[in-house]
Amino acid sequence: QVQLVESGGGLVQPGGSLTLSCAASGSIFSIGSLGWFRQAPGKQRDLVATITSGFITNYADSVKGRFTISRDNAKNTAWLQMNSLKPEDTAVYYCNADSLYYSNYSGPYEYWGQGTQVTVSS
Repeated sequence: QVQLVESGGGLVQPGGSLTLSCAASGSIFSIGSLGWFRQAPGKQRDLVATITSGFITNYADSVKGRFTISRDNAKNTAWLQMNSLKPEDTAVYYCNADSLYYSNYSGPYEYWGQGTQVTVSS
């Protein structure tokens, strides 16, 4: 069974920065895509950013130029560097691992992390 462990959320002032991390543990052979989604109260869960194992990235228009996603394939870990944070970035951020294959080559599977709260407020 795979676990996605997220960390790095918290309270930050507008204009500040935070870095989220997501580490996938288990008998993993490969993860096709790692990404972050967010959900604000009363809203649907939306894409923030994704990165493939070949380091191709995709960002929501609302975060382009402010957020940077990166990953380490050997460590099955992804990071989301968030700069110039705005109050509208406030949400629970969820890590997503898609097209995951186990070391016995079973798959693909998709997993979600438990979520980490990011609050941008003065």
